[in-house]
Amino acid sequence: QVRLVESGGGLVQAGGSLRLSCSASGPPESLISLQGWTWYRQTPGAQRVQIAYMSSRGTANLDDAVKDRFALSRDLGKNTVYLEMSNLKPDDTGIYYCNTFPPSDGLWGPGLQVTVSS
Repeated sequence: QVRLVESGGGLVQAGGSLRLSCSASGPPESLISLQGWTWYRQTPGAQRVQIAYMSSRGTANLDDAVKDRFALSRDLGKNTVYLEMSNLKPDDTGIYYCNTFPPSDGLWGPGLQVTVSS
């Protein structure tokens, strides 16, 4: 059974940067079978939406709203994917979640609060 642990987040001023981490653990055969990773964001009053995806081969895709400011990276040795966020805007405020691809209902965590002050 794969488990995901999110870390990072916090309060930052507009224009600042943050890095979110998503670390996976579990049986090697389960980790190897992961097709990819996803990051979701839920802004106040809105639905949770996918903003970033990284395939098991490392191909990254980011939503148009963030692709010029956010980036994905990974550390295979740590089974960790990072969401590198820069030039943050107040509209980026929300709760950020990681999950596998396709997302698994059982892997939703509490998310990470990101607050960007103006």
